[in-house]
Amino acid sequence: MDPQTKKYLKARGQQVLDLRQQWLSKKSARHALARIESFSRKTDPQILRRADEYAAGVLGSKDHAHWLYVYGALAGTFKEGWIPKSYYELTVVPRLKATHGKLSLLNTLNSVVFSDPLFPEAAKLVNGSFFTQDHRFLPDAEAQDRIFANTDKVVFKADGHGQGVGVHVLERDDFNLTEVKAQGNGIFQEFIDQHDLLARFMPASVATIRVTTVMNQTGVCSVRGAYLRLGRTGHKHVSSADQVRVPVNIDTGALGPQGYLPSWQTVDRHPDTGVEFNGFQIPEFSTCLSTAKRLHEKFPFVCCIGWDLAVDKNNDVKVMEWNGNWNDIKFSEATQGPCFVGLGWEDLWRQE
Repeated sequence: MDPQTKKYLKARGQQVLDLRQQWLSKKSARHALARIESFSRKTDPQILRRADEYAAGVLGSKDHAHWLYVYGALAGTFKEGWIPKSYYELTVVPRLKATHGKLSLLNTLNSVVFSDPLFPEAAKLVNGSFFTQDHRFLPDAEAQDRIFANTDKVVFKADGHGQGVGVHVLERDDFNLTEVKAQGNGIFQEFIDQHDLLARFMPASVATIRVTTVMNQTGVCSVRGAYLRLGRTGHKHVSSADQVRVPVNIDTGALGPQGYLPSWQTVDRHPDTGVEFNGFQIPEFSTCLSTAKRLHEKFPFVCCIGWDLAVDKNNDVKVMEWNGNWNDIKFSEATQGPCFVGLGWEDLWRQE
């Protein structure tokens, strides 16, 4: 096959994938809008018209209006500067992340990419073999002792997953080498005893603080959004399927007055424990922000990263996970945005 034909077929294939992603994103946005309007009222038609005009005139396609409808329905107004989920995934990610962002799907490379003790990694499993955090081969006979050296409970996170999928809590007494290897590649993280204040919301799972950082085109890193992710009763870890998300003021570290269920329904307290959100101060929040920025500066090749951080009972910040690929921006945009003003993202579509 000649190079020109190969290039053409590759471009056509990518176009098909983009159209599919656009369709899925539009479907998701329509569902979200319907749920929001079922809890409140129909969105002001003027907001929808402004979203159409902004998507077509500023972002290059009216197809990007659907997530703007969602943002507008929640905010009760339209705000210029919003970045729709679809535009982020189809325009920003390919141009300012490319394949580098996909490295975050490989948890087993965390210590290679960052080489930082804030990742609570006890060991890793790669292609059927165990390794220490500093990449030394670990014989099967020594794996269990190494993994449970400091705790009787660990969290296994499989490569290639996110949103709480591929996460398993393992205990020393139930550790089975064959069953563990059947999970495929992944890392073993020391189980974190979370800060007492955060445990009030949900003691059964570790609350995580999602911090979104961006690296601009001049190499300056900044925090653009933050929210608290809380698990539910009956779950040992936070799962996107039923999490509670609460916006955090990035200037003060204080929670907003209401959180959101996956359906976008608002609640003013945790639905299981009844602990209220308004006025709660995230412990060690300034350290969370500085940690996220410092780590992003170690890996400046992608424009935007979502960090899941935890604060333990000793007030130490730990990095649970990072997402440098299709990290969530829609929640922060809808509840606190526009978060990405001044980065020039809205002009990227013109550079094709």
